[in-house]
Amino acid sequence: MTRQAVGYAGHVLMENRNGIAVNGCVTQADGYAEPQAALAMVEEIPGEHRVTLGADKGYDRKEFVQELRDHQVTPHIACKQTSIIDARTTRHPGYVISQQKRKRVEEIFGWVKTVAGLRKTRHRGVARVGWMFTFALAAYNLVRMRNLAAA
Repeated sequence: MTRQAVGYAGHVLMENRNGIAVNGCVTQADGYAEPQAALAMVEEIPGEHRVTLGADKGYDRKEFVQELRDHQVTPHIACKQTSIIDARTTRHPGYVISQQKRKRVEEIFGWVKTVAGLRKTRHRGVARVGWMFTFALAAYNLVRMRNLAAA
């Protein structure tokens, strides 16, 4: 007999310029899923051009940063006291901008929890909760695009 997870973690990849969610997924909340989910979403980024990824201090790990660099992603991660992120990254003005903009992802989570009603899910299983989370992100994007067009 298998047991269902007690909780789920939603993960979002956001475009910094306009705050649109470009990718999202749900994993079982086990405390280790965030970097794994981030790498999985990074692998799905199309194109041959270099991109940046802003994240908080929890992602400042040597293995994670190396994986990002292997995928042609510049890690704009908030630095810990003994950080793997060096001046090659932090000296650019884009790093500071990315650190400011990355906080906008919390707007997405706030909207998904309150307006979309996913603070407490009514479903079980990663697949079903993931479907609801993806649907909520799509609805958020529609609202966000409407607000951007009005501005």
